[in-house]
Amino acid sequence: MLHDCIIIGGGIAGTQAAIQLGRYSAHKVLVIDSGYGRSSVCHTYHNIIGWPEGVTGEDLRQTGRKQAEALGIEFLEQTVTETARDGERFIVTTGDGQRFSAHTLLLATGMMDRYPDIPGLREALGYSVYICPDCDGYEIVDRKTVLIGSGEHGSGMAVLLAERTPHLTYVNHERAPIEKRLIDNLRKHGIEYEEQPVTEVRVDDDHDIRSVVLEDGRVLEADRGFIAFGGSHVRTELADQLGITLEGNRHIKTDPRTKMTDVEGVWAAGDIGLHSELSTIAMGEGTQAAIWIHKKLRKINKSR
Repeated sequence: MLHDCIIIGGGIAGTQAAIQLGRYSAHKVLVIDSGYGRSSVCHTYHNIIGWPEGVTGEDLRQTGRKQAEALGIEFLEQTVTETARDGERFIVTTGDGQRFSAHTLLLATGMMDRYPDIPGLREALGYSVYICPDCDGYEIVDRKTVLIGSGEHGSGMAVLLAERTPHLTYVNHERAPIEKRLIDNLRKHGIEYEEQPVTEVRVDDDHDIRSVVLEDGRVLEADRGFIAFGGSHVRTELADQLGITLEGNRHIKTDPRTKMTDVEGVWAAGDIGLHSELSTIAMGEGTQAAIWIHKKLRKINKSR
């Protein structure tokens, strides 16, 4: 069956785009979503208008899906394994062998952060241990905070976070190389530095971090935590298959006005793009892309 648009990724950007396209009441749209993404990890978005007490990524995903479905948008929980162009159409293949075609595509596959399997870390991640300093730097103001990271990537994050709290320890969990001048800079900013693995993150029943245990047995008390390991997985493999130009960091540079990639008929929105990785930006980009997809589809319909 030929769709007007297939959206790959049902996170914040993809779902917001689906809602916007659904409100035109003119297009057959399919959202293919693996069911899990970066927004699934976040349990306390506090920077979104209307939710001062916070809202979870899963709440946004599920509420948004119901809103889009009420507008006639179809959702399929599958993983897309292949994308290709077939003349003026695009072919999308899922992991279970299904094939779908569409006039246009929106890639909203996002990214996933790299972090080690430390006991207790996953239980606190997205509650009291954070990833994004722009999203959640406010949450650590004047709080005793432990940053668990790797090498120079973590040291850069530590300097940013030191603007928020004077009670900061950076633990170079992977013992990755770090120049002496950077260590000196950490100390200049009042940041404690440890270079050894974390063996446990201790969390209470409310998912609040209480301490981290180091390999040598010492316990560092903490009210809040951050991670900064670098090497995050930007999910642009499908873009690569379509011949879309990727930047050196694997993100996609899109037209700032339309959010279309350099392949005609393919748009990108959310964390796979070149910008600050915030949920609020993903919402805006999803809407922006949908508006221009609608313009493209109107032209296609008029030419039939």
